[in-house]
Parts: sequence; C-alpha cells; structure tokens
Amino acid sequence: MKGQEQLKKSKVVKIDTKESWEHHISHATKQGYPVVVHFSAFWCVPSIVMNPFFEELASNYQKVKFLTLDVDEVKEIASKLEIKAMPTFVLLGGGALVDKIVGANPDEVKKRVDHFIHSTRSYKTL
Repeated sequence: MKGQEQLKKSKVVKIDTKESWEHHISHATKQGYPVVVHFSAFWCVPSIVMNPFFEELASNYQKVKFLTLDVDEVKEIASKLEIKAMPTFVLLGGGALVDKIVGANPDEVKKRVDHFIHSTRSYKTL
C-alpha cells in the first residue's frame, strides 16, 4: 500500500518513433485536444531538471495531450520542428505549431501553456 502513490500513471507519453509521434498527434487532432511537447535529451541537465515540472503540469490538465521525446531518438521530428536547443516546449493545435518555448523556465512555460490551453478552449466553444 505504501508505494501505491508512486505508481500513479503518468499523463506524459514518451515518443520514441516517428510512427508513435504520428499516431499521438493524429489522435489528439481528431479529438480536438491541444498538444504540449517537451523536446529533451538524456545528456541535457536542464531537460532532466524540467521532467518533474512537466509531469506535474500534465497532471493539471484534462483533454490535453502531453508528449516527451528525446531529440536523439526521434531526430526526424526534432528536425522538422526546427528544435535547436533543449529543453524546448512546443504547443500544437490542430496538428500545427502554435508556440515554441526554448529553455528551462518553468514559470514561462506554465504561463504560455495556460494561455494556449485557455485560448484553445475558448476557440473550440465559439
């Protein structure tokens, strides 16, 4: 019983192939869900430091898809979205790039994700 809290399922989906990326983006687009992506690298300390923050951020939103991917594992996607530094956070709406935040700045990431999510929801209800 003691360790059950640690076994809570993460809302962050790890993407490790182009096919997995396409599946999750397609699914989110069909459902009308906005997507928040954390581009990281296993060797990048600021990216690693942002992981718990990203997990917590994901736990605060329903009907939002949170993805993470290592740029060295899925280079094609990182290249397509012109990811040049880690960590980079990308906000996608309808499968299209809406915003990009570069760097390990939790306050800025939260502020822009909040704005993005609320503007997406406002748009959907019109």
